[in-house]
Amino acid sequence: LVVAMLITTGFLGLIEVSKRPIFASPGGIQFQWDPDPSFKRLKSFQTSGKRMERSFYYFFLRERERKTGILKLTIKVPDYFKAKIKTENLTLCQAKIGGFKARSKCIENVPAVFEVTKGQSQIDIFPDQPIPVDSKTYAVLMKIRNPRRAGMFQFHGYAQSTGAMPMASYIGSWPFQVE
Repeated sequence: LVVAMLITTGFLGLIEVSKRPIFASPGGIQFQWDPDPSFKRLKSFQTSGKRMERSFYYFFLRERERKTGILKLTIKVPDYFKAKIKTENLTLCQAKIGGFKARSKCIENVPAVFEVTKGQSQIDIFPDQPIPVDSKTYAVLMKIRNPRRAGMFQFHGYAQSTGAMPMASYIGSWPFQVE
């Protein structure tokens, strides 16, 4: 009788399997409604995704994303990203991308001049020496308080290359999320 009762309640789904809450972890899957063939997702990392919390935003530039040396790097900020960006909280550095056992961090600072437009729609970075094409990873580190409003924010990167005709070209986009 007990076995028949267990089979029946298990079949009907009345047995509670676990009392532990199950939390979803962010995966590496990204969906786009209208996939753009020119869109290129760049590596990014943020230390906190909660509203109004302090967070470090890492805009990584890996080896394969730098085809030529970079004289000027421009980051277009979404117009709905309502947070105060200050030049003293921006850093250009040689970085190490973290993983399961290590954190993302700056290894060595690269001297640079930062300019933020008046409406905070764009960040211009002028390194003292052009960012070279080598096997190192570079990053722009932005220390900021997350915006009040939740959302997904996509920052676009443009690099002005060295050479006879320095032109700014799209290098990719860094996605960030605030919940």
